[in-house]
Amino acid sequence: MTRFPRIACIAALILAGLGVAAAEPASAAAESARCQVWQRELGFAKSVADHDAIAFAEHLHPQVVFGMEREPSVGREKIVADWQGIIDGTALKLEWYPDAVSVGGDGRTAYSSGPALYQDPKTGAFRHGRFRTVWQVGEDGVWRVIFDEGNRPEPADAAAVQAFREGSGKVCDAV
Repeated sequence: MTRFPRIACIAALILAGLGVAAAEPASAAAESARCQVWQRELGFAKSVADHDAIAFAEHLHPQVVFGMEREPSVGREKIVADWQGIIDGTALKLEWYPDAVSVGGDGRTAYSSGPALYQDPKTGAFRHGRFRTVWQVGEDGVWRVIFDEGNRPEPADAAAVQAFREGSGKVCDAV
């Protein structure tokens, strides 16, 4: 068996074991939820771009956890305080957008991920990385962040900054 068919067979077995039907379209409800989370992620990023601490806080679950791989920060108020220099742009200019959003089988939990661009306000130097966010829809129908993490950013050259900028126009139904 050649390498490609072997990989395809293994992937098919894994997908079957996970109960994933590769050709099955997402339900209308799941697609709607996915687009809602996509828009919430964009709104979350906009709250930072607009230096709006109130809008930022509104995207967070009261018991949200940031930084699970490091020393975690827990709770909306703590995270808003910890992020003040990012929200107001004095410590760091942070931009991000989703390039992937999936809704869990329960329809109440979602995962979003995408690129992030960091700029030092003093030096203008750029770094780039990726974020990972877990969302949960509340009883009020609003999606809020329950977990958020990003990898350690690495230096970004002009090509990486341009690639980030070029990718920012993707929308949920164009995925």
